Amino acid sequence: MRAAQLKAVLPRELLASVVVFLVALPLCMGIAIASGLPPAKGLITGIIGGLVVGWLAGSPLQVSGPAAGLAVLVFELVRQHGVAMLGPILLLAGFLQLVAGRLKLGCWFRVTAPAVVYGMLAGIGVLIVLSQIHVMLDATPKPSGLDNLAAFPAAVSQALPSFGWQAGLLGLGTIAVMWLWEKLRPHSLRFVPGALLGVGIATVASLVLALQVKRVEVPANLAEAIDWLKPADLLNLADPTLLIAAFAVAFIASAETLLSAAAVDRMHSGQRSDFDRELSAQGVGNMLCGLLGALPMTGVIVRSSANVQAGATTRYSTIFHGLWLLAFVMLLSSVLQSIPVASLAGVLVYTGFKLVDLKAFRGLGRYGRMPMFTYAATALAIIFTDLLTGVLVGFGLTLVKLALKASRLKISLIDLAQDGEMELRLVGAATFLKVPALTQVLGSIPAGATVHVPLNNLSYIDHSCLELLEEWGRANAAKGSRLLIEARGLKRRLEGRVRTNTGVGSTT
Repeated sequence: MRAAQLKAVLPRELLASVVVFLVALPLCMGIAIASGLPPAKGLITGIIGGLVVGWLAGSPLQVSGPAAGLAVLVFELVRQHGVAMLGPILLLAGFLQLVAGRLKLGCWFRVTAPAVVYGMLAGIGVLIVLSQIHVMLDATPKPSGLDNLAAFPAAVSQALPSFGWQAGLLGLGTIAVMWLWEKLRPHSLRFVPGALLGVGIATVASLVLALQVKRVEVPANLAEAIDWLKPADLLNLADPTLLIAAFAVAFIASAETLLSAAAVDRMHSGQRSDFDRELSAQGVGNMLCGLLGALPMTGVIVRSSANVQAGATTRYSTIFHGLWLLAFVMLLSSVLQSIPVASLAGVLVYTGFKLVDLKAFRGLGRYGRMPMFTYAATALAIIFTDLLTGVLVGFGLTLVKLALKASRLKISLIDLAQDGEMELRLVGAATFLKVPALTQVLGSIPAGATVHVPLNNLSYIDHSCLELLEEWGRANAAKGSRLLIEARGLKRRLEGRVRTNTGVGSTT
């Protein structure tokens, strides 16, 4: 960008970057806490997302940082493998993203069915709510969503005689402020984020009333929060469970990033996103997060939409927001240490509820019941098992739907004018799923019949159906039956070559 152009857009980009910074600050810390890590880890990821990924990004108006969508997965990884293993997992995940971007595979990460993505976010949202309700009471969350739900009555009973009820009121107050601000905020103050307002009011109230609640722990020196990756830890990547975890992080982070980038493109009329470049930039960012022991990052829609609505038109807004995060942590860390943890948990509870998008669920009904079932099954599988299992369930149901749609076949047995001649008419796609139905129809053909099987009405026929037809012809040849496969018009849709054997004819 030329100096004159930069000078013209700089004031607007600076204003937008301040808005994004104010949105990002509480979210970076809250997502870190939800992931079972210190708040400073989330701030480091936000800084990298702004300064590094913002400069390299293929989606110039998208803001990258720690995402609620990965908080549940990170919490599980840290619980099972320890904080030290998060670095190697992120390094490998980032490398996979970088390679995928260089190989121009970005478009393939966007083929994920919307029902699976919405279901994944809904499941994650429920898990975040169930875990962060405990944090709102200054209690420790349990390993799974069901454990958190079962332990909720005990957590409430323990909070009443202690100071946990004070923390709970601060969390509820933060949620109330965010909800009211979203409904009632004046147009002139629309850029003021509700999360910052809620956390700010809760912090001031806790200090004025001298409430005995847990507060954010941020080191005076940000370097103390950096856990450099140890080369010896890389050897643990030989563990198959860590490899699977790295692939899961790479896939989920990439899908969320590119879906967010597509959504950002719909919000403005400026430069369109380069998905491959964006994927490579995210890979570089996650590799750096792995080296520094920070949280994984994705492109995030809340901060990105705030960026667009604040008037940003270039990547400088994203870069400056990373600079403000760095400056605030280095110069005003004592302010962060006054923030109640329960207030940040309230922000995450509110965010979790927003992730359960019932409007999107109802919208899927326009495409039939199967997408709605996929949404619900994915969300419930995540809640009752884990994130990876839930996503695999969603993909499995999507593949089942595709298989069923691709295997629609109409089978008709028609008597021809010539005595003893019949036509087996097949319309659609003949796949292995239709072998039972085809077998039943073949079994009804009388002995001694000559059966014509034109394939020109088929979009596809697989090896199993073709073998069934040929086998029937051979088996019934002794009874005087003949089966003539007419492959004209099928061309490349015919899988393999039609063989000519006893009792089986072929015309091309």
